[in-house]
Amino acid sequence: MAEQRSAEPPSEDAPSEDLSRLAELLGVATSYRPSPDRTVRASATALTLALTALDVDVSTPEAVRRALTARERELRERLLPPTVVHWADSAPPAALTALPPGTRLRVETEQGETRAAADRLPPGVHRLTATAPDGRGATAHLVVAPARLPATAGRSHGLLVQLYSLLSRRSWGMGDLGDLAELAGWAGRTLGMGFVQVNPLHAAVPGAPTDPSPYRPSSRRFPDPVHLRVEDIPEYGRGEDHERVRALLERADRLRESVLEKGALIDRDAVWELKREALELVREVPLGPGRRAAYADFLAEEGQALEDHATWCALAEVHGSDWRRWPEELRDPRSAETARARSELMDRVDFHSLLAWLTDAQLTAAQRTAREAGMPVGIVHDLAVGVHPDGADAWAQQEYFAAGMSVGAPPDAFNARGQDWGLPPWRPDRLAQSGYTPYRRLLKALFRYAGALRIDHVMGLFRLWWVPQGHPPTDGTYVRYDAEAMLAILVLEASRAGALVIGEDLGTVEPGVREALRARGVLGTSVLWFERDWEGDGRPLPPEQWRSDCLATATTHDLPSTAARLTGDHVELRHRLGLLTRSLEEERAEAAADTGEWLALLARLGLLHGTGGGHGTSQEEAEIQALHRFLLRTPARMVGLWLPDTVGDRRPQNLPGTWDQYPNWRLPIADAEGRPVTLEELAASPRLHALVDVMRAG
Repeated sequence: MAEQRSAEPPSEDAPSEDLSRLAELLGVATSYRPSPDRTVRASATALTLALTALDVDVSTPEAVRRALTARERELRERLLPPTVVHWADSAPPAALTALPPGTRLRVETEQGETRAAADRLPPGVHRLTATAPDGRGATAHLVVAPARLPATAGRSHGLLVQLYSLLSRRSWGMGDLGDLAELAGWAGRTLGMGFVQVNPLHAAVPGAPTDPSPYRPSSRRFPDPVHLRVEDIPEYGRGEDHERVRALLERADRLRESVLEKGALIDRDAVWELKREALELVREVPLGPGRRAAYADFLAEEGQALEDHATWCALAEVHGSDWRRWPEELRDPRSAETARARSELMDRVDFHSLLAWLTDAQLTAAQRTAREAGMPVGIVHDLAVGVHPDGADAWAQQEYFAAGMSVGAPPDAFNARGQDWGLPPWRPDRLAQSGYTPYRRLLKALFRYAGALRIDHVMGLFRLWWVPQGHPPTDGTYVRYDAEAMLAILVLEASRAGALVIGEDLGTVEPGVREALRARGVLGTSVLWFERDWEGDGRPLPPEQWRSDCLATATTHDLPSTAARLTGDHVELRHRLGLLTRSLEEERAEAAADTGEWLALLARLGLLHGTGGGHGTSQEEAEIQALHRFLLRTPARMVGLWLPDTVGDRRPQNLPGTWDQYPNWRLPIADAEGRPVTLEELAASPRLHALVDVMRAG
């Protein structure tokens, strides 16, 4: 029998044929499929608002027809698209083979050479010029990328941790880059780990309080100096104000102990206030000749992007962090008034530039420590899907963001109202016209200190759900990006850095996305509890049926810890917060059935060892060990161990769907009783070492 498909009936807000055709030609989707058997049509409102954000006049039916005619003419008459992709060792791209016979092509490479398009071109983003026999000419960006990323050499296992949650006895109230280097060095040398994956360390938007989520940053290009290990800065403590230095250290001790001994939440704002005072002292100490030269090189390399970022930081100190509320002339980063303000605030601009350099140096040192400890990958950094609309990137790169739009998700079985993440999306047309300049520079900056990069919501390389501001997510629609170009630049920059790429591809993924990522060597993400035979009986997927090209884990920062899931504590937590949509008994029963199916599979495979408390191992510990034995039975190339799982932490770091009901992003790693556990205690934990022994044996 043929598969039955259903489509939403036409609504009163149905788009016209011209509007639908125009939208499709500009990459704005006119429908989407939340499930294989159901199609939802986009409304005229959704299409109109998305096209308006792309600067297309669709205010009247006549305007729509004019825009459609102009777009069709543009596509028919243009010689080249703005960006052309050529994969190494592949046939010439269709954009070149479709050119009129006799068209002359010339390539100016990144290296400054002039070459023929038929030559074997080096990897890079080059300038392509075409001249047709009829005299028409065109230029385009030509991306030449390796066919795929190199495959990982064997299996690697490692630790996953939210850096702020990892406090040592040297931390100033939250985990820092010194702690990261210490963790990586110990994990590589003592535990035989191959990587440490951390949360995004992007610069946050300052505020009162600061948004603690690492996934709504001010800038993805520059890291946040709140992560600095102040004492590791060579200039720290060399000034003349020794009393103030001692006072700062005493305050740091109190801040750390308030979290570790008194049960306080991590207070990012208090940590930053303390570190900012210390860094002001650092700046009073002149850099030595070598350090000064290194700083000058950094300024030259980062150029306009760093100047913009530091200028935003300086202006935010004066006018607040929401640039849309600044004096109108300062809202334009290229205005004469902004240039004048930058000059007047040059001391503060230099301060924030210095902080970017210091943080970059410690990030680089952490990766160097990881590799010297024998880690084949090292530090895996995380790229957030977008930036805060009030922040530095949104201000400095306004021409690349779609005004009046934010990224979200359409309604689905888990959220009937859809989601609005409050992150402005990049405009695909402006990216293509620039040769993806901001995207390239972002990747290059991150790969400088990353052994691998995790890309949050990697499906965003293909399409994003645009939600008009002031409208519910149901009024949104998907807007497509040139996935081939986005992937080519990702592969190009990762290959240059010798780094891996991991795509977070959990949830609903449109057909073809995982296949396209796999073809280019991008690993996926597989979380144990979600790996079921969804196209068959729905039961847990046997290990041999898992994909190999992935990072396999038992949980993530957005999910319950493994101990919480095994004990059902995650259901009790949601019940206490009033988040359950069904009765407590129904939720408990479903959770127990889900866990029971997995434990039954572990038992059938002979992976449950020492349950019932034998040999000093509790049943909970034995089950967690068994789950990780299972992960090691899969062909996954990377296997990750959630660091809080090593000590039985019950609390998720983030509970989606909550804001002030739960302390998201503010919890230190803790044991089963909720007592914070330091890095030093983790290193000595018998429970951790028993679980790591399981990983090493696998």
